[in-house]
Amino acid sequence: MKWRTAKAPQVLRSLFKLGRFIKRQKGSHRILTKSGWPDFTFAFHEQEEIGPRMLARISKCTGLMPDDL
Repeated sequence: MKWRTAKAPQVLRSLFKLGRFIKRQKGSHRILTKSGWPDFTFAFHEQEEIGPRMLARISKCTGLMPDDL
């Protein structure tokens, strides 16, 4: 399972496809929720690139897989 860098909007779209939705938002911090999973804070700006290590950490909390991107 190899992660590659991805832009923040691409990761956010993938999380939406996995069934997460925005519970609330304040600034760039979006609280994403999904039934049966803990809430996840997505705090990245539009132009930011998210590296492989951070994507791996996000996957542990959200179930995101490299094929989802």
